[in-house]
Amino acid sequence: MDFEYHLPVHIIFGRGRVNKVGMVCADYGKKALIVTGRNSTKQSGLLDQIIKYLKNANVDSVVFDQVMQNPSTETAKAAAQLAVSEKCDLVVGAGGGSIMDCAKAAAFLAVNEGDINDYIFNREKSDRALPIVLVPTTCGTGSEGNGFAVLTNPENGDKKSLRCNAIVAKASIIDSECMMTMPRSILANVGFDAFCHCMEAYISKKSQPLTEMMCEKGMELIGKCLVPLYEGKNEPDYWDAVSFASTLGGMAINTAGVTLAHGMEHPASGLKNITHGKGLAALTPVVMEESIVGCKEKAAVISRYLGGADERDCVRQIRLLLEQLHMTTGLKELGIEEKDVDWMTENCMKVSAAGIHYHPVKFTEGQIRELYQKAL
Repeated sequence: MDFEYHLPVHIIFGRGRVNKVGMVCADYGKKALIVTGRNSTKQSGLLDQIIKYLKNANVDSVVFDQVMQNPSTETAKAAAQLAVSEKCDLVVGAGGGSIMDCAKAAAFLAVNEGDINDYIFNREKSDRALPIVLVPTTCGTGSEGNGFAVLTNPENGDKKSLRCNAIVAKASIIDSECMMTMPRSILANVGFDAFCHCMEAYISKKSQPLTEMMCEKGMELIGKCLVPLYEGKNEPDYWDAVSFASTLGGMAINTAGVTLAHGMEHPASGLKNITHGKGLAALTPVVMEESIVGCKEKAAVISRYLGGADERDCVRQIRLLLEQLHMTTGLKELGIEEKDVDWMTENCMKVSAAGIHYHPVKFTEGQIRELYQKAL
């Protein structure tokens, strides 16, 4: 049993721990670029809290608040330019996965010249970035626990990750109290994304003992706690559980990667700016239906964490979870048309080669096209 595991992130987990952000940031710099979205951290008061905690620790700050879902390479570039012009020496990302990904990319671009797409497609390499501190406000992407930053190129619709150890956060403060103001619809979307991270890393050909342990714990916690939270059982322990599960999923995919469902979703949301969790909801049951044959034992485990018996009802349990979260959907309902299928198939082969390769069943380009059509 040979494997390697490396993930240099300081995890600070617990309710109320966001009050440590100033002290943590003071170890890395004197002026922070705070990357956030347009509304949620302002409305919840979190942004003002972070600014205050930084000031109390003698860390100045400037705010970039233009990040939206499925952040573009251009948005990351604009954030980086602000960091440079304001002479920031660290980056704080406060928000959901899109915001954390943009913060990581901005930290990278602030110290690296050239086109970020060259780094995304590995035509250029760098191991440098400004120090990053992350404060997630959603329990979904796990971006606080990995070296990925998913960005969309607005010129051609390519949605793909910048991946390197330089953008692993120096510290991630996972405080579930920062997540409790999430609308139910967002909780459903990000919670299903977190489950998919755990499930896909679990069935990946790159899985190994440590990632499998993380994935199983993550699926167990989401299986027990996500639906009750969504239905209104606002228990702090449940928030802790899904927050922890999300981080575990993010850490697992850093090593084991995602597989075909994520690989097929990226072209869909790159093309139509679809909410990521909804894109996964349309694709995951279809992909898993054709994939059980390649991972029967693990599919049985997945099924049991969702209340099923074995691999034969795995897809049924995934569909039931989506029903309980009111997320049953198809690609057509999300704005994808039949005429988009060819482009998405070709783009999937381009941007998601790794996910296709590490999926437990080998699918051809033609078979991926058929899966897209089935998911309409």
